[in-house]
Amino acid sequence: MNPNPNTQEGVVLFAHGSRDPLWRLPIDAVARQMSALWPGLPVAVAFLELTEPDLPSTVEAMMKQGLSQLRIVPMFLGVGRHAREDLPEMVRGLSQAYPQMRFELVPAIGEHPAMTTLMARIAAGLEHQDIDR
Repeated sequence: MNPNPNTQEGVVLFAHGSRDPLWRLPIDAVARQMSALWPGLPVAVAFLELTEPDLPSTVEAMMKQGLSQLRIVPMFLGVGRHAREDLPEMVRGLSQAYPQMRFELVPAIGEHPAMTTLMARIAAGLEHQDIDR
């Protein structure tokens, strides 16, 4: 991936949230790694409940950075009611509230074939071997 630094696109990693403040550490780690790998790509996190910031706050903050397009990545392994119903409804509401913004809601990260393969490799103890094996 080689994001164009001149683009006005950002990425929002969207997760459920928890009362436990340590719960968010993996999501924050993904955001930090993305920022390190692609310094020109604005990346932020947002949470459905119990953890700040929420999605509307994150969208507003990114819009203030001059972004006009946001890719929302649900950081869910499984697709339940939140990913299937709540999040699309939130994005529809944001699209109405911010008609100048373009929102792209991608499938949950757990549905991506590469994630399934990576989880299988980790479970089998093969995560450090060449990915082609």
